[in-house]
Amino acid sequence: MNEKEALLAFAALSQQTRLNVLRALVVAGPEGMAAGEIADMASVSPSNISFHLKELERSGLIAVRRSSRSMFYSARFDALGSLVEFLVKDCCSGHPNICAAFSKASISTT
Repeated sequence: MNEKEALLAFAALSQQTRLNVLRALVVAGPEGMAAGEIADMASVSPSNISFHLKELERSGLIAVRRSSRSMFYSARFDALGSLVEFLVKDCCSGHPNICAAFSKASISTT
């Protein structure tokens, strides 16, 4: 992931509804969620959730697929991994204790 892509992702995630939607899609896994289900979960109107989903899709953090008349959205785990990698790419910089602490934190949250 380059800096421009990371900035798009961070901009998309800097809004509470979009951050909550992405977190819900991560929990939902590869099957994702239908747009209506996402709107209900986020307690927003269908037109409002559509705006947020388009922003997340534009950032590359989610993918959309059509099934009949429904749109299903899912987290792009490869993009999320790339974003995390972008953040920690230079984290050690000669200080292995920093990366060790990061590894412990990521293990304890799983």
